[in-house]
Amino acid sequence: MMRVLVVEDDANLRLAVRIALQRSGHEVHEAGDGNEALQKAADGRYDAALVDFQIPPPDGLEVLKQLHAFQPRCVRILMSGVLDLPVVMHAVNRGEVSRIIAKPFHLDEMQSTVMDAITARARLEELCVGARNNGFELQRRHLDECFRGELLQLALQPIVEAESGKVHGYEALLRSRHAVLDTPMKIIAAAEAHDMLGRVGDWVASAAALWLDELPANANLFINVHPNELSDFEAARVRFEKLRRWTGRVVLEITERGNVLELCGWQQTIEWLTLSGFRIAVDDLGSGYNSLSVLAELHPAFMKVDMSIVRHMDREERKQRLVDLLVRFAKATSSQLVLEGIETNGEAAVARRLGADLLQGYLLGKPAFTVY
Repeated sequence: MMRVLVVEDDANLRLAVRIALQRSGHEVHEAGDGNEALQKAADGRYDAALVDFQIPPPDGLEVLKQLHAFQPRCVRILMSGVLDLPVVMHAVNRGEVSRIIAKPFHLDEMQSTVMDAITARARLEELCVGARNNGFELQRRHLDECFRGELLQLALQPIVEAESGKVHGYEALLRSRHAVLDTPMKIIAAAEAHDMLGRVGDWVASAAALWLDELPANANLFINVHPNELSDFEAARVRFEKLRRWTGRVVLEITERGNVLELCGWQQTIEWLTLSGFRIAVDDLGSGYNSLSVLAELHPAFMKVDMSIVRHMDREERKQRLVDLLVRFAKATSSQLVLEGIETNGEAAVARRLGADLLQGYLLGKPAFTVY
């Protein structure tokens, strides 16, 4: 049974249309003018609306236009014997009118038009759902290809001491050689969609272990951890057991962009990691919405300031004041402050003057697949 709204100021015609549609098993609601029609549309959802063009204002086209805006699934049928062709064509092209019935019409013709329009909409929705499902499955296959074809890599970007310029460690950055999922963001988005973040995390941990075997013994390795990984304690414990040999050198970066503190079970995971000797870094500091809460709860050993704050800070006093506050906060909490996105000598000079501990960015070294 379909819910149909009939909008017609001719009471006799409205009654005839209602009876014909009810005999076909539809639930019919009536309105005699544009305002009443919009009020009924606001109160309930309709599968189809038959609206006369010349009704007391707002006219039929305006009613269908508003229906298109807040009930896009409703099939919108315009009834009229006097049509302004350019106006109607414009409405059709914008999707505001699905079908047109010219008056006078036979009731059988009207019923057939309504059913054809509803059937066509259902068929289109099935095609759209099928296309989405096909795209979803294709994305899953692409993700599987990344793992099976050894298309994922970890590149290393150096993190240097601000004063001496010596390499303090490296950040391991996910890279992909897949033709479609060719960026870290695409990989993570696909993994989130298919509940495969754990598989990505397992791969990163295994790849990080290979790098730790090659890096100098005094070099730290910063590894990105998706916040959702913290909610599954057992999976996280198994994953990071692979890195227990190097716990004193492994720093786990947890982005501040996600709402870590709302995840169930994160406290148990963080407690096990820190007791095991891993150190925690809050990444992208200043880009999220709960910076102070994250810092207070995680007690990070490193605070990594987002590049949006670092960029052009040598020319913006406001950013310098903010970095100065973060430097003092880091020292007060025995944390080390890392400024990401250092790309110019001016930014590096200001970072050193303000007392940042560590620097990272293209000026100091781009991500590479060899150790600097």
